[in-house]
Amino acid sequence: MERTAGLSAWMVPFCIGPIVINTFFSERLAVLTHLAVVLQASILTSLGYEFTFLELLAGMVAVLGTTDTRDWGRFFRLLAFILLIYLLSYLGLVLIREGHLSSDMWAVAMHLVVASVLTMLAFPLIPLLERVFGFISAITLVELNDLNKPLLRELSLKAPGTLQHSLQVGNLAEAAAAAIGANALLIKTGALYHDIGKMVNPRYFVENQGEDNPHEGLSEKESAAIIISHVTKGLELARKYGLPPAITRFIPTHHGTSRVEFFYRNWKAKHPQSDQGEPDDSDFRYPGPKPMTREETILMIVDSVEAAARSLRQPSGKELDELVDKLVAQKMADGQFDESELSFRDLVVVKDTLKKLLRSVHHVRVEYPEEEKSRGVRSEERRVRRDVCEPSRGS
Repeated sequence: MERTAGLSAWMVPFCIGPIVINTFFSERLAVLTHLAVVLQASILTSLGYEFTFLELLAGMVAVLGTTDTRDWGRFFRLLAFILLIYLLSYLGLVLIREGHLSSDMWAVAMHLVVASVLTMLAFPLIPLLERVFGFISAITLVELNDLNKPLLRELSLKAPGTLQHSLQVGNLAEAAAAAIGANALLIKTGALYHDIGKMVNPRYFVENQGEDNPHEGLSEKESAAIIISHVTKGLELARKYGLPPAITRFIPTHHGTSRVEFFYRNWKAKHPQSDQGEPDDSDFRYPGPKPMTREETILMIVDSVEAAARSLRQPSGKELDELVDKLVAQKMADGQFDESELSFRDLVVVKDTLKKLLRSVHHVRVEYPEEEKSRGVRSEERRVRRDVCEPSRGS
C-alpha cells in the first residue's frame, strides 16, 4: 500500500474491529484483538512508532465509546471523537518531533480523516455479521421491540391479554437484569416473544379468558397438553418469522421442565396413589430445556411472579414479598436453576428488585395498625387463593 500512489496505511479504518467486537462480545476481547492487529500492521509498515501509538489510542477510544450502536447520534459523535483524537495526537507528535508544523503533516491529516470516515462502515457491517454468524446486536433488538412488527401485531389482535402480560414481564425483567448488570435490552425483547405460542389457542389461557372457561369440558391431562403446547407452537412461529436464536431460546426456557401445577394437583386429587409414592407427572411437565443464561433465568422468575401476583386482589407488601420468596424457592427445589449461570448473590438482588417493583405496580401503601389487623384476618384466605392460582395454570 505504501508503494501505491495516493494510498497509505493511515487510511485503513482499524477502529472498525474494536467497535464490532465490542458490540457482540466484550471490551476486553475488543482491546486484545485491536492490539494484536495494530502490532502486526506496525511490523508490515514503515510508519514507525507514531502509527502504532495513534492506532492504539484511537482503538481505546473506540472501545470505551462504543456504548450503544443503536443510537445514530452517539455513533456519529464517537466517529467525530475518534477523528479529534487522531488529529490532536498526531499534531502533538509532530510538534515533539519537528518543533513546528511541517508541510507533510497535512497529507497525513487527510488520510486520518479518510480513516475516520471509513469507520462508518462498522454500522452496516454489524447486521451483516449478525446474518452470517447468528449474532445479535442492540440494533436488531430495538427493531424487534417495535410493536408494529407483524408477529407482535398478530399477538395483540389474537391474544391481547398475553401481550399485556408480556409487556409487564418485560418491564419487570428489564429492571431486574439492569440491577445485576445483565443484558436488559435482550431480556426485554425476549419477554415480548416468550408467549407468542398462546395466540394459537388464546382462550385456554387465563389472561385471555372471559366469563367462559374452555377447560371445563376437558380432562386435566388434555388441559395440561394445551397449556404446554404454547411452547412448541411458539417455537414454530419463531422459525416461521425468523426470530434470532438468542430470542427464540426464551420460549422453551421460560418454563424449563416445570410442572403445570394447577391441573396436576387436580389430577392427583382424583387419582390418589398413597401406596405407590408420587405419581408420574411427565404428562404435566414442559419439555424444557432449563434456563442457562442469567437473562433466561430472570425471565423464568419474573414470568411466574407476574402471573401469580396478578391473581391476588389488593395484596399487601408483605404478601408480595412472601410470594416472590415462595416462587423462587419452588423453582430452586424443582431443580430449574441447576444449569443456570445466575449466582446466589444475583438472585438476591433480583428478588429485592422485584419486591420493590411489585409494591409500586400494585400501589402498596403504608398500612396503619388497624389495617394490618384486618388484613391478618384474611391472610389465610389469600394464601389458599395463591396456592390455587399458580402461575403454571395459564401463564
